[in-house]
Parts: sequence; structure tokens; C-alpha cells
Amino acid sequence: MLEERTSVMRARWLLVLALGLWLGAFGRDHFDRWIDATVLPPLLVETSIEVLDREGDLLRAYTVADGRWRLALPPDKVDPVYLRMLMAYEDRRFRDHSGVDPRSMTRAVLQAVWNGRVVSGGSTLTMQVARLLEEGTTGQVGGKLRQMRVALALERRLSKDQILQLYLHLAPFGGNLEGVRAASISYFGKEPRRLTPAEAALLVAIPQSPESRRPDRAADRAEAARNRVLARAVEAGVIDAGAADAALREAVPGLRKPFPALAPHLADRAKAELPTTLTHHLTLDGDLQKKLEALALEAVEGRGEALQVAILVADHASGQILASVGSAGYQSDRRQGFVDMTQALRSPGSTLKPLVYALAFDEGLGHPETMIDDRPMAFGAYAPQNFDKLYLGTIRMREALQLSRNIPVVALTEALGPAKLISAMEKAGMQPVFPGDQPGLAIALGGVGVTLSDMVQLYATLARGGVARPLTWRLDAEVPEGQRVVSEVAAWQVGDILAGLAPPPGAPSNRLAYKTGTSYGHRDAWAIGFDGKHVVGVWMGRADGTPVPGAFGADVAAPVLFQAFNRLKGKLDPQPAAPASTLLVANAELPQPLQRFRSRSAVFAADADAPAVAFPPDGAEVELLASGLKVRVTGGTAPFTWLADGVPVIVGMDGREAILALPGAGFVTLSVIDADGRSARSQVQVR
Repeated sequence: MLEERTSVMRARWLLVLALGLWLGAFGRDHFDRWIDATVLPPLLVETSIEVLDREGDLLRAYTVADGRWRLALPPDKVDPVYLRMLMAYEDRRFRDHSGVDPRSMTRAVLQAVWNGRVVSGGSTLTMQVARLLEEGTTGQVGGKLRQMRVALALERRLSKDQILQLYLHLAPFGGNLEGVRAASISYFGKEPRRLTPAEAALLVAIPQSPESRRPDRAADRAEAARNRVLARAVEAGVIDAGAADAALREAVPGLRKPFPALAPHLADRAKAELPTTLTHHLTLDGDLQKKLEALALEAVEGRGEALQVAILVADHASGQILASVGSAGYQSDRRQGFVDMTQALRSPGSTLKPLVYALAFDEGLGHPETMIDDRPMAFGAYAPQNFDKLYLGTIRMREALQLSRNIPVVALTEALGPAKLISAMEKAGMQPVFPGDQPGLAIALGGVGVTLSDMVQLYATLARGGVARPLTWRLDAEVPEGQRVVSEVAAWQVGDILAGLAPPPGAPSNRLAYKTGTSYGHRDAWAIGFDGKHVVGVWMGRADGTPVPGAFGADVAAPVLFQAFNRLKGKLDPQPAAPASTLLVANAELPQPLQRFRSRSAVFAADADAPAVAFPPDGAEVELLASGLKVRVTGGTAPFTWLADGVPVIVGMDGREAILALPGAGFVTLSVIDADGRSARSQVQVR
């Protein structure tokens, strides 16, 4: 009987146990289904669009749609000390629990019962992420239960690192700062890759009460909260006591720092071109960009409220833009700093002249040592004048380009034909715009609309040996090799001529190949130059196109060009050696057709009565007699004035032969000017 009763009791307990297990499993399954049915908020958090330089450093960031700074930050890009402090202070078992930590919740409840108030919340990092995703409250029971349900659901759908990344993005830091990276940049002025213990502790402390612990408004409360985090970090073994003591002495930042805003114009272009791209990688050098933006501000300081400047730097071998300064200050003011002047259409003045000479050299119209007339000429109905209204007579093409004479370059353009010049500009990647779409000879003197980017690309072509290559500013852009515009010899000859220009006063004599230009009415002042590796372009003027009285490229833009090269690296890369086929001879050794250029339509070119130095002929070697050097002039109208190296030796001479007293042997340039102001020159070597 006893055995029977025992057997019945055992059966009943087994039934109860089975029922209990069934009910537990039913409850567990129901609970699982309840968690799985949780409707989660959107898990894709909008982060700021970022523009990075060639090294991956931040140039500029944009706020998200609601005006908050929220920058992307994966866990492996934040200081490990910060992460360990965060876990020690907020959620020690983050890596082990399933979203809710029963131990922490039990502790929080017991502390609340014992103290009659909430002492600790018991929230895990996952629960905090749940609250931040839904922008919920923490004080209401219903809100806490909702956080727990969402936290449990998050743990089932995301990895721990994904949950941690959501926290790193969403943690509030006061004002419009969200996320650890935005806070680190704003409060410390640096990325959170390497933080001091004091900085890491402050970033852990602020989100608990972001508005009352903002360092820029409540530094004392921020410091007290930071110190509590440091104490907990010592207890948890995250840092030692010595590091904590040093951190306690570190001052809390009292002001927010501005977010990087370098290359704002180019950053805007990148964003407008690919508006859905979150990260734009540019070819810019952030350090150089910062230096040149500072230089731009210096360049316009004290020059009135409207003067503007733009600077563009490129590696001419690769075509990559290293710095792009669209204006001196990115704001809406009298300078109209919001306008990107690297892209604005302007008149290039004389900066197109090097291309004309390179084309002329290629066409066999001349050589750097070819003589060319600089005298009043009319080309049909077009009668250009030199900028200074003066004329130098017959000079070498080298001098004509270095001295930026207008008449010779127009004569060369006429011989080439404007269409050839236009074609060369387009081959170089330029997009010239012509007034009335009727280009004429005036394009050689700036009668065309171009951009600073166009001009830098042209000079990069010359620096690259005559081969064009598009300028690029996206780091991942595929850049095709461009076509040849001028020969390697012609490109080198022009570079050699430009490298012989004297630098601005106070600038180093460093053989920088450069050219200046001033457009009609002093609206645009230019200086563009290159060395063996880099090309730099500078434009100065007013954004609205009004004149800047007295502004010459040589006076205002050239000094900025040399300063830009100095900030670039301080020391120039040498120009390449002359190509093997380059003809390096004096005028007298040139083939006869290259010794002197004659314009096809210049009015005075066929003037049989023009003065000419009959003796000694140009390029001759002559012996200096005891009485001096014998000279003779043909043509022209007496009286005559003779000059040696620009210094008058005989004035008002009626005869055609004379003896010039010279100081000694050497090279000398003889000039004769007749009564009508016409002149002729002869360069000789006196023995």
C-alpha cells in the first residue's frame, strides 16, 4: 500500500514538473515571440557628409538634416581607453548580457527601495541606445519597459559592435553635438583616435546629463562628473592612480572649437556633384590648404573691403590639385567670398602669351633668339598698343615675352591665325568663352573669358613638356593622359624664358618660371608659375568685375605667387634640362629665316626708309679701336641718337657714321633712334 501511494505521489510530481516545464517553455516561447515582434525604430542613423583630404583628414563636414553635428565613428577608430572607461562606468557586462543586465537592474531596484529615490538607473548601453533611437524618456516605468524590450530586440538583430557604434553616433553632448567624434572635435579640436585619460573621462561623463554638464557652459559640473569617471576607472583598473592624478589636473575646455571648414568652395562642389555620397576623398593637402587660406587673408588685408584673391596649386605631373582657395574668406560680404573665383570667367590679360610663343616656335615662325619688331603696327582695323605706350624697336623674342610686349605677340598671333590658338587652348583642356563668339587677334592680349583653373591647367601643360592632362580633385578619379599641345622643345623654351624673369622685390631669385598679367581696366591681376613639380596660379581682383585702379599682376599677384611657393615647400624643384633636339645658339647662328620675324600685315614692316644699323651688323664680333667703335646707320631721318646698352652716347647727330666711345670689351646692345622716333638695334661682341 505504501509503495502504491509513493508511486502515485511520484507520478503527481512528475506531472507537476512536466506541467511547469511546459508552462515555462510556453512562456519562454511566448516571450521570444513578443521580443521578436518588437517594432524597432530605424537603425540607419544619418551622419554628417564629410570631405577628407588626401591623407584622410577632415577638411569639412556638414550638419545632418536637423542641424546637428553627428559624424560617423566605427569603434575601431576611437581611443581604446575611452571604450574601457565607458564600459567600466556605464555597463561592465556589456559584452555578456543580452540587452538587459539582471544584476544591474536588481541592484538599482534595491538601491531605490533602500534610499527612497533612484540612485542608479541600471540601464545597459543597449538600453541607452534604445532610448536614443526613440528619443524616449528614462523616468517613466512604461518608458523603461519599452527600452528593455527594444534593447533585447536589438541584441538579437545587431552585433555588440553595431550597438556600440550606434551609441558612439547618438550619445548627446550638449547643444547640437551628437556622437563621440563630434564632441571630440568640438571640445578638443581633434579626432578621438588618441585621447588623454582626462578627455576620455569627460566624454564618458557628459552624456549622462548633456546640458547641465556642457563644458562650455558649466565647466565646474563637467569637471566634477569627469572626476567621478576617473575614480571609477581607477577602481576598475582601466588606468592607474598616477594617470588619474595627472588627469585631475588637466583643465576642462571652456569653449567649443569650430569644426574644420577648409576648402569650402571645393567641398560644396563635391557635395553638389554627388549629393548622396557620405564621404568625399579629395586630392587636397590639408596642411597646405590651411596655409594658403591664411595667405589669401594676408594678401587682401589692408587693400580695401572689395579686393579678392584666389589661389590654385597642382602637381603638374599627376594633374592632382593640392590646394584650392576660392576666396579670402567664405562669407557673404563686400568681397563676395561665397563666389569661387577659381571657376569664375575672367580676362587673362598677358598670361596667354607663353602659349602663343610656344606655338610660334613649333610653327617655325621664331626662336627665343629671333629678332622681332616692337613698334606701332596696325593689323587691318586693329591697332593694338603696348601697355606702357612705349616701343623698344627690334628685340629678341625672349625679351618680348619677358617684357610682355603686346605688338610682337599680336604679330605672332596673326601669323598663326586665331583659330590655331583657340584649338591649342581647347587641347590643353581649357574652355574659353569669346565675346560675341567672334575671336580675333585680341585674344592674345586677354580678349577671352577663362578661369583660374583653365590657366593653371594650361601652365601645367607647358610644365609637363607640352602634354595636357586634366586637373583632378577627386582622389579616386581616373585621369586619362591628355593630348600633346606643343612640342617638348617649345614647352621647354617658353619655360626657360619665363624662368629668366626677375622675381618681385624681396622674393628669392630662384628661377621660378612665371608670367604675370593685367586685364583691361585693371579688373584682373594674374601670376602663374611652375617649377619642376608644381604649378601655382594666383588671381586678384574684385568678384563683381569692377576695376581695381593701379592693380598690376606684377605688383599684387606676383608676390603672392612667390609666397605660395614658399609655403608649398620653401625650395623649388629644378626645371628639366633642355631636350636633346633644342637649338641653343645665338641669333647670328640661327638659320636665316629664323634670324628675324616679319609680320605679314604690319604697316611699318615694309617701310623702306626705316632706320637700320648698317654696321656693325647684329650678332657680329668687332674690334674696338683706340678712338672707339665705328657705327653706321642707313635709312631714317636725321638727326640721330645713338645708345649703348640703353645709355645715350651721341645725341642729335646729323651724319650717318660716328665713333662711339665705349668703356671696354664685351657684349653691347647698340640702338639708333631717328627724328621720327623710329629705332633699330644691333647686339654685338666687342673685342
